[in-house]
Amino acid sequence: MLKASYFLFSVLSYLFFFIVFLYSIGFVGNIYVPKGIDDGATSPLLVAAGINIVLLGIFAVQHTVMARKPFKAWWTKIIPHQIERALYVLLSSAALALIYWQWRPMTGTVWSVDIPIVATALTGLFFMGWAIVLISTFLISHLHLFGLKQSLADAPETADESPVLAQTLFYKLVRHPLMTGFIIAFWATPQMTVGHLLFAIVTTAYILVALQFEERDLIAEFGDQYHAYKQRVGMVLPMLGRSPKPK
Repeated sequence: MLKASYFLFSVLSYLFFFIVFLYSIGFVGNIYVPKGIDDGATSPLLVAAGINIVLLGIFAVQHTVMARKPFKAWWTKIIPHQIERALYVLLSSAALALIYWQWRPMTGTVWSVDIPIVATALTGLFFMGWAIVLISTFLISHLHLFGLKQSLADAPETADESPVLAQTLFYKLVRHPLMTGFIIAFWATPQMTVGHLLFAIVTTAYILVALQFEERDLIAEFGDQYHAYKQRVGMVLPMLGRSPKPK
């Protein structure tokens, strides 16, 4: 009975994530959603910037702190280990939903592309970025990433899969294609406003900082295998961010 309830919780968490993920596409692209990044109640520029930075900061703190191993060790003394990942996904999705709900538009134009073929290419890049994000989750373990597999585990040690360093498809080109996809999606737009630019700058900065922590975890987990991988493959752009080869 408990296992079924854990699995149900994980499924509901996953469904909520997927709804928020789809809304993210509409929010950033200003398409098909009731409130996009340039919609909603306006505020004075500095007030809007402050509110938006606080919203992004809430997500950054939640997403980073809850991903750290010391926090997980403490947290799983309070909650069942089977739902730790699903709860992380749920709270991360809730933090994103809060951003989309309370975001203050800053509609000054940074750039506006009027050449149809260029605008179409940028829109295509936008959707390509989201496609890279989604496909990349399946190149690792999609079910494990979102906590579905862990919900059926009897013990913490069986919840964790044997570590396998993904090096297929996008992972042959960059070490973190999920983040590459996000960066492409956040920046590729024919209509860049001040608010969108703020969103893109802050999220890109957060990604680059957060990847430093993730790289440490991956080195601790895979050791020399990951060092060799770093020497061959760029971090978020092909060929860039590679470790120098030892002389």
